[in-house]
Amino acid sequence: MTTRPRSRPTRPRDSKDTALLCMAAASRKKAQDLLLLDVGAISGYTDYLLLASGRSTRQAGAIAEGIARALKKAGVKPLGQDGLKEGRWALLDFGDVVVHVFHQPVREFYDLESLWSDAPRVEVDEAALEGLLPPETATAGD
Repeated sequence: MTTRPRSRPTRPRDSKDTALLCMAAASRKKAQDLLLLDVGAISGYTDYLLLASGRSTRQAGAIAEGIARALKKAGVKPLGQDGLKEGRWALLDFGDVVVHVFHQPVREFYDLESLWSDAPRVEVDEAALEGLLPPETATAGD
């Protein structure tokens, strides 16, 4: 049996590439209501905010962990992360990109979309996201 080497996503060139890689990883885990906001002009701490939802706390946690894993494979380490195991509201801080993954009712309660209503929404073609990550492989301990 031959083993193929795992392909890695290329290291993001800029903050938008990082945001799109996060979005692709979230999409792969079937995240709902993906929303990418360009907050660079109105925020002093990040360029992009990505909001995503899961149908359950377990799915929200899996989405956040999937994003963290994909970025790690691309050579991008988070500055901080919180809430991945609980799955109600997970936060991943990659510096120029901050990701919020919510269980849907928690997202509705905090309504970050309203808080950042002045930020332009970045329209992303879902099909374009598919090519950003290598195919998933089922491996033990991954």
